[in-house]
Amino acid sequence: MTASLTEISGIGPQTAAVLANNGFKTVDSVANASVESLSNVPGFSQARAASTIKSARDLLSGKPASAVRKRGVRKAPAAGRKKKAATSKKKSTTKKKAATKKKTTTTKKTTTKKKTATSKGKSEDSKMKKGKIKKLKKQLKKKNLKKKDRKKIKKKIKKLKK
Repeated sequence: MTASLTEISGIGPQTAAVLANNGFKTVDSVANASVESLSNVPGFSQARAASTIKSARDLLSGKPASAVRKRGVRKAPAAGRKKKAATSKKKSTTKKKAATKKKTTTTKKTTTKKKTATSKGKSEDSKMKKGKIKKLKKQLKKKNLKKKDRKKIKKKIKKLKK
């Protein structure tokens, strides 16, 4: 029984069709090919050609299934790789969070500018500020606030008074 090209590790149906169109119709022809001749096929670098030839030879020699990757089944990554992948995910999520924080702060700034630009005079603008200051002072009176929150509220009040 002859093996099909898709049984070679890294070769799917589309790649098998490309190989067949370029004269490599069997696993034997791929296993006996030179790296140079296989690298002339579109989509095959010299490194990919070498690994494909090795996989075809392994398939023909009857190496155990663990050495030849079955279609759709992947080997478990090494323990060191798992840790690296997990840390890279953490880094990417922290970068995303930082990016979203930057976006929210910029949107807040633009909305405050719009409010001051649309107000109809100094008296309305000062009324808005006084209302905000009153709300912030009410928040300060709450007993269950942390020191950090109290400091933030006080800073906001100072900015509004200026």
